[in-house]
Amino acid sequence: MSSKNRQEAREGRNESPMQDIPDQGEMLEQEESANDGNEKHSPDGGQDLIQVMVTTLSEPDLGATIRRLRESRQLSLKEVAARSGLTQSFLSQVERNLTSPSVASLRKVALAFGVPLTALFQGPVMPENRVVRRNERKQLIHPRRQWSDYLLTPSLTGKLQVILSVIEPGGGSGDEPYAHDSDEECVIVLRGRLEFRVGSDRYMLEEGDSIVFESRIPHWNRNPGPGQAEVLWITTPPSY
Repeated sequence: MSSKNRQEAREGRNESPMQDIPDQGEMLEQEESANDGNEKHSPDGGQDLIQVMVTTLSEPDLGATIRRLRESRQLSLKEVAARSGLTQSFLSQVERNLTSPSVASLRKVALAFGVPLTALFQGPVMPENRVVRRNERKQLIHPRRQWSDYLLTPSLTGKLQVILSVIEPGGGSGDEPYAHDSDEECVIVLRGRLEFRVGSDRYMLEEGDSIVFESRIPHWNRNPGPGQAEVLWITTPPSY
């Protein structure tokens, strides 16, 4: 083999694996239309895509869970889009963990499937018990690591639901406020700070602060930083 051919062979082996990622061209073509889903996308799409591809298999896969629920109901993306009011291209990116859905959008997806948002949580299937061990918590992890939710109550059929959220600086529920069908909700900031809005009222909650409100009133939250926030959500009856 000539030196030129050997050089070309080496270059062929060193080509970026990004060329083998499926639907990347489609993703770029859908970037503008996906914004119709009322969500913001990271300007550094390439780095975000790499981050998604190297996610360890042991972590909960929100997109795969949504795809499984959709396919088990024999629904197309078009049908889910019609039911939820979100765009088909946005839903496609959610299923591939390529965009950052807000809590409001996840609730719309769950309602389109006829299930509560907690149906998107993943974890071991355990017999119903009074105790939820730390390593047995069902969890929902945001694709961009902006927040993680951990279900602390063992059942969705009880009268009380407790969720622990770990929210990164700048993370939160998203731009769009959301509401759900619980009578009352109590939020306790265990660590860090949380900017909170209920209806037209705004609050800055510091470590140790709590707030009580009716869950049917649109509400919104964001961690202003500088560090992580740990927040406890207690709702009755469960409807998150």
